[in-house]
Amino acid sequence: MQVVAIADGTPLWFSRALPGCTHDLTAARAHGIVHACLTREIPVLADRAYQDAGATVRTSCKGHRELPDHYQRYNCVHARLRAPGERALACLKTWRILPRTQCSTNRISRIVQAIPTLLTCDYSG
Repeated sequence: MQVVAIADGTPLWFSRALPGCTHDLTAARAHGIVHACLTREIPVLADRAYQDAGATVRTSCKGHRELPDHYQRYNCVHARLRAPGERALACLKTWRILPRTQCSTNRISRIVQAIPTLLTCDYSG
């Protein structure tokens, strides 16, 4: 499931569910998120699963060894800026039905679309 949120963490859009084995970047491409952000030049902060998604998608730096200080600072700021969006997703995960769901992706999609209507989350942090 893909979630698009604005900088304060307010979710704008929830994708339909795809099978759990679908890679995050593959799902974002399938839903047209990557293409839409690239063509509209929308800056995106994403986790490392979205590396190589395009020029407007920023991910944290990865390294197998100790990263230089400036990369560590970049990763820290990147994580801080992404935190509200992560909270928007975490709000969905508080619904006990989702982690235990073993039904069709269509049914999961309908459940997720209903959750924001049923629950008023404080997405502002």
